[in-house]
Amino acid sequence: MYKHLLVPVDGSPLTDRAIEVSVQLARQLGAEITCFIAEPLPPVPPGPRSSALLEQDAREHETLTLTHAQNVLARFEAAARAAGVTFQGYHDQVARVDRAIIAAAESRGCDMIVMITHGRGAFGEFLFGSQTKAVLAGSKLPLLVLH
Repeated sequence: MYKHLLVPVDGSPLTDRAIEVSVQLARQLGAEITCFIAEPLPPVPPGPRSSALLEQDAREHETLTLTHAQNVLARFEAAARAAGVTFQGYHDQVARVDRAIIAAAESRGCDMIVMITHGRGAFGEFLFGSQTKAVLAGSKLPLLVLH
């Protein structure tokens, strides 16, 4: 059936639920997990800045996102290993999270995507969008949505 799950997480409070449920699912299926963290690109600075300041900002952003991703991946890996589930994780800085998730699943040979939704409702989706809906619309893989 399903042997390789892609589980994109963002480090929000819902990440713990995604870790718990996806590890249980992978264990039941005998599947492996690939965790993917799509970190945002550095923000565009307001107003003109020197190239030295731009480089400094980029380095600081890189350090923050790397530290964040490593912490989340370490938590996920510990839970997977404790359950005897094969785990691999990586992160990348991306412009479009939904496209990055789909590309990650396809390039890593995953056969299902497991995502948790923030469940913001219609107004929240209007304001913030829905990565889950965008992945569902753009992917050919099965998508298991956790709430």
